Amino acid sequence: MLTLDQKSKAIVAALEDIKANDITVINTSKQSQLFDQMIIASGTSNRQTRALADNVIKKMQELGVQVYSSEGEKSGEWVLIDLGEILVHVMQPGVRAYYNLEELWGKHPPRPEK
Repeated sequence: MLTLDQKSKAIVAALEDIKANDITVINTSKQSQLFDQMIIASGTSNRQTRALADNVIKKMQELGVQVYSSEGEKSGEWVLIDLGEILVHVMQPGVRAYYNLEELWGKHPPRPEK
């Protein structure tokens, strides 16, 4: 059984294998009870985004990590992979900038309006 850190490092390595851009690992354990980490990466094309997601899924399955679900492979603009305690988002740069998950889940989330 892999630790959270080992899974995270394996995911980052799988993303680096296919030349992902701007890989970000965010600890979400204090913000959500549903998952402990979120890993976000960008691909330069729909084809690369799908290849990145496919490689993460393949490497996790090889390591015996359960892949609960994945979605978004058809369009390739934003692929979400649910690994239980880790969520992986592989996104096109424009989609990533628009949704800005790093700000929402990062160390300094936006303050709610009063």
